[in-house]
Amino acid sequence: MLILLTNDDGVEAFGLLSMKKELSKIGEVWVVAPSGEQSGVSHSLTLQRPLELKKIGNRVFSVDGTPTDAVMIAVFGILKRKPDLVVSGINHGPNLGEDVTYSGTVAGAIEGTVLGIPSIAASLVDFKSGSFEVGAKFVKKVALFAGQNGLPEDTLLNVNLITPKGKIKGYAITSLDKTKVKKVKMKKVENRGKSFVWIGEQDITFSKKRGTDFYAIKQGLVSITPLQIDFTNYQVIDKIKSWKIL
Repeated sequence: MLILLTNDDGVEAFGLLSMKKELSKIGEVWVVAPSGEQSGVSHSLTLQRPLELKKIGNRVFSVDGTPTDAVMIAVFGILKRKPDLVVSGINHGPNLGEDVTYSGTVAGAIEGTVLGIPSIAASLVDFKSGSFEVGAKFVKKVALFAGQNGLPEDTLLNVNLITPKGKIKGYAITSLDKTKVKKVKMKKVENRGKSFVWIGEQDITFSKKRGTDFYAIKQGLVSITPLQIDFTNYQVIDKIKSWKIL
């Protein structure tokens, strides 16, 4: 199995290295990942400048760009054939609920899905105290199923790992939780007549509804959420059609 591995924390991130070690046990792994931190870039594609591509090891490349850039360059500019699987992660931190729309990690898997490749995004919620190694072993099992059986068209898997006491307690198949941003910290700085603003921490609440990814994590369970690329809200199409815009 030919596996493309990327992330948004950078090509030298521990989560990616842990994932590479485990995936190498089930296939030929090619790493094409951003050269540095790309958290929060979502599914952005760099078109305004050329991207620096470096070979830094055997089947390991860094790209001066986003996870989406990395996947596209790997598939169309490095690999001799389309990979059987794309894995993005393991991210250093959670990607839960509607926050997935910001995630560079999830975007790496989205790009793989757009290109017709079964794809998985993986994140370690308890990254400060948890075990990337244990998480990577779990994702390897998910990767085996996805690689051998495929995934439905337009579908990727978003895996949020939690490893209490260095173990996987269990897992749940979940939906995205609903999030509500209550407050965002802003730091304004004046320098030489120019104004600058730092976007800081967000005060976010989750619905904690049973069956959601956040609920599973609170129960100490890994969450596996199938996501789809098609954003269309089919339930309201007829209602919008009734609008007399012209």
